[in-house]
Amino acid sequence: MLNQFKILCLLFLIAIIITAIINLNTGFLSLNIQDFFYDSVNTQIAEIRVNRVLVMLLAGISIPTSGFLMQEYFQNPLAGPDILGITSVASLSVAFYIFFSHNILLPEFLQNSFLSLSAIAGSLLLMLILLSMSNKFQDKSYLIIFGFLISAFAGAIVSLLQFYAENQSLKNYILWSFGANNMVTGNQVKVLSILVLIGLFICFKTIKPLIGNSLGSSYAQSLGVNLKQLKLLIIVASSLLSASVTAFLGPILFIGIIVPHFCRLIYNPAKLWQQWILNMFLGMLIMLLFSIIAEKTQIPLNVISSIFGIPVILMMLLKQNKV
Repeated sequence: MLNQFKILCLLFLIAIIITAIINLNTGFLSLNIQDFFYDSVNTQIAEIRVNRVLVMLLAGISIPTSGFLMQEYFQNPLAGPDILGITSVASLSVAFYIFFSHNILLPEFLQNSFLSLSAIAGSLLLMLILLSMSNKFQDKSYLIIFGFLISAFAGAIVSLLQFYAENQSLKNYILWSFGANNMVTGNQVKVLSILVLIGLFICFKTIKPLIGNSLGSSYAQSLGVNLKQLKLLIIVASSLLSASVTAFLGPILFIGIIVPHFCRLIYNPAKLWQQWILNMFLGMLIMLLFSIIAEKTQIPLNVISSIFGIPVILMMLLKQNKV
């Protein structure tokens, strides 16, 4: 089994390197190796493509990890940052920031920081509400319905803001919501990297308690697992990882659900440490592939993720219904 895991990791790593190289040379212009390492006419374009690859790698790590944590905690394969409304509330928080801060002059780095903080604050608030509601619902699947209602409400508020927004603010929000990975700057990549690293560190702290939690809350407590602390860590890690990507790339839907699902199909779902690593590898590969498709077709990134994700989730629902 361990050899199978190593082979899977090696295959994913090779595929990630190949797709990253293809990504770097995908665009209106063909670049040479010198453009990436030396000053040339196309150096600025090369920098944009490097940022694009880096942000896709970070998104591929963080969104599936967020979905993986939530699915393992709620023991529900349909739990995810978008289905439970976290992405929608993060989008609403970003919309408030874009529409109401256009007259405030701030340095770019501070703008990026406040953009991410607004998304994270909104998603943290929703996660706290979700986890408090989980104690009231006997069936945790009701949380999916609750998340759907929250998503619909957040969408309605965003539509209202768009209706009354000024032209420039509306344009900025629409461009953000398309998931334009070519617009991510070097400073934004740095901010996102810091947030993702913090989220991954917290995630690392949750894997061992999650293994105990998967065997039942009573058994987990007998092993010394602090369930309240685990709940808090899951809230912070999931919200930080999903909201930070949403802040800079817009709502990348369904990836947090389908990547953990595929990983459970190809490897033992009980081995959470290996599942987490596979989620990150497969997430990076899928996001790089989506980036190539987006560049080739000029279709927004979040549209591609929805086209890919919706049929997969529908098949998951049909499969569960048969069982």
